[in-house]
Amino acid sequence: MSIAEIKQLPMREKFQIMETLWEEMRVVADKADVPESHRRTLDARRAAVESGESKLLSWDKVKDDIGKV
Repeated sequence: MSIAEIKQLPMREKFQIMETLWEEMRVVADKADVPESHRRTLDARRAAVESGESKLLSWDKVKDDIGKV
């Protein structure tokens, strides 16, 4: 499927493709070496969520809010 064809798809199908791509990337990324500086950043973000300083949003919530700002 070409980029031009993807651009013609309904938004729901675009999200399904995007979710599939992200899942595939997650699997590949889980096997990749992560630089220590990136690991520290991720650890700091996890700590911020655990302390209540930041909060996580579900992907469904993010999708629902897209375009509402």
